[in-house]
Amino acid sequence: MTETTRGSTRSTTLTVGQVADLFGITRRALRHYDEIGLVVPSERSTAGYRLYTDEDLTRLQHVVVYRRLEFALEEISLLLDEPESAADHLRRQRAAVSTRLDELRGLIGAIDNALEQTVKNTVMTTAEMRELFGDAFDESYPEEAQQRWGDTDPWKQSQSRTKDFTKADWERVKAEADAVNAALAACLDAGLPADGDEAAAAAELHRSSIETFYDCSPEFQVNLARLYVCDPRFAKTYDDVRPGLAQYLHDAIVANAARHTS
Repeated sequence: MTETTRGSTRSTTLTVGQVADLFGITRRALRHYDEIGLVVPSERSTAGYRLYTDEDLTRLQHVVVYRRLEFALEEISLLLDEPESAADHLRRQRAAVSTRLDELRGLIGAIDNALEQTVKNTVMTTAEMRELFGDAFDESYPEEAQQRWGDTDPWKQSQSRTKDFTKADWERVKAEADAVNAALAACLDAGLPADGDEAAAAAELHRSSIETFYDCSPEFQVNLARLYVCDPRFAKTYDDVRPGLAQYLHDAIVANAARHTS
């Protein structure tokens, strides 16, 4: 750093290397700006080295900001050569930065949405399954089910269909199960007979939800219905929704299967 005198005013000047370090840009860039007349050092040392004055540094500061805003060098040259004050340039730069911030916020929003979809399309962990299904999720059930039904076609179908299930898929399964329970509970609350049309529609809704996992004929659904009343864990799942709902579902399924065979 050197000091030069202009009349009675002393001005600090910086070398190319000092300016490069100060602004975080390369010496090559500074030489290029000099060659094209964008920022030309106003002084020379006694040894002939280029020196930047305060005015040069102010102009270079504007160049650096405009470059970070991705203005082309030709555009920057035109802007700096317009009869504007430093304050005018700073206002222009502030407006450009504000616009860029709005664009970046929009980009962040788009990335967040994409990230959310990506997360929803990942396989769920055991903890996430427990959080989604609550008490209805039993970690020991998959192993037990494989031991009991691992050689059956429905089990193989279920494993094939669910092996790549994502969080969104399991959320859909949960929503379908809730819809089945709501339909059954509504029939039970209204005192509708288990062999009536409304209960039959609920039984069909239940069968449709089962077919997410494997093909389920009315006859096979009857086998499931027996499980719902014989296995206390299944019974509790339905009876927690409404007392007596497990038995009502069983009776509705049996009655609906009889309709298919009559």
